[in-house]
Amino acid sequence: MLKVVSTKKVRLGMFIQELKGAWIDHPFWKKAFKLEDPSDLKKLQASVIKEVVIDITKGFDVAEPDASADSSPPEAVKILPETKPGSSASAKPIRITASEEHERAKQVITGSKKAVASMFHDARMGKAINAESAMQLVDDIAASVDRNLSALISLVRLKNKDEYTYMHSVAVCALMVALAKELGLSEAETKQAGLAGLLHDIGKAGIPLEVLNKPGALTDEEFILVKLHPERGHELLLQANIVDEVVLDVCLHHHEKVNGKGYPHQLKADAISIFAKMGAVCDVYDAITSNRPYKEGWEPGISLQRMAQWSDHFDDRVFKAFVKSVGIYPIGSMIKLKSGRLAVVIDQSPKSLLTPLIKVFFSTKSNSRIKVELVDLSKIHEQDSIVGHENPLAWGIHDINEIWSPA
Repeated sequence: MLKVVSTKKVRLGMFIQELKGAWIDHPFWKKAFKLEDPSDLKKLQASVIKEVVIDITKGFDVAEPDASADSSPPEAVKILPETKPGSSASAKPIRITASEEHERAKQVITGSKKAVASMFHDARMGKAINAESAMQLVDDIAASVDRNLSALISLVRLKNKDEYTYMHSVAVCALMVALAKELGLSEAETKQAGLAGLLHDIGKAGIPLEVLNKPGALTDEEFILVKLHPERGHELLLQANIVDEVVLDVCLHHHEKVNGKGYPHQLKADAISIFAKMGAVCDVYDAITSNRPYKEGWEPGISLQRMAQWSDHFDDRVFKAFVKSVGIYPIGSMIKLKSGRLAVVIDQSPKSLLTPLIKVFFSTKSNSRIKVELVDLSKIHEQDSIVGHENPLAWGIHDINEIWSPA
């Protein structure tokens, strides 16, 4: 049985079926969960949400008028029934390995690709963007990022050239969520950042596909057309009644640079919001690490090195946080070890960004492949260490993605 109650009457042990009001004002990621944490109760009652829908078949009803002022469940029922992982919005996610998350991440990517493609198609046809559907995608993507930050981000980088426009939106959403968490932004701000990442390039729905997917260099006229996509996207969002300031700002300003040489408004440094600065970094990273119709993507570690050289493009604090969020040696990076062997990163270590899990596969001394060996550099007994990034093409290695990616 469902019942609408004031947030002032909410107590621990209730099952929240729905939060009333605009989704962007919701203090939690999940729409339905059992309220078990006192800090969540305080967060809910401090929010702008005035009413919630509770399911009294799954949790407590409103307290009787003569009930104790203490909102905690009676002592006799404080032992909570077993709940599924993630059923509580505030439950801290348990980190799992990239290999454990890969299958679920693939499912998220497949579903997201279809949904984003449909969203772009609707925008091309003049139909409004469904904000609620978009937010559900953000929830799913963020949940994968919580379980293992690198798994989905690394897999979505393997998109093919034809699906770049759609999957780029998914990748930037995931990167924005990860970066927001690294910067210590609030849950609401992280949610905004994720949605902004998902919708930042919606303006490309107004650009002919033959221009977006052109295999060669764009003409001056075509480049001018492409550069209009932030403003076109801003218009589409307003038409869809999406008025969140962060989402609109990132859509309009993710191509601005701190040196004032970006577009469309040539904003400089502090004139650019932190969210737009985040969008700029995430957008460029996914763009240069992905295969595009006109060029092959760069290896992740090399990409970070090159982005570091473009110091006048990105905000320093945001870029450093971004590197920390994806890892100094992101999954898929090829590295050289002190032993002279080459390896590819397959997962991050929770102990240190400098000691990832790697697959060793090449000897620079014999200039030949060797038997693949899994090495955890964070193990105390491991004597080898990373010397630096290496470019696979410089060693004639063209199958680096096949070596690290799951089957």
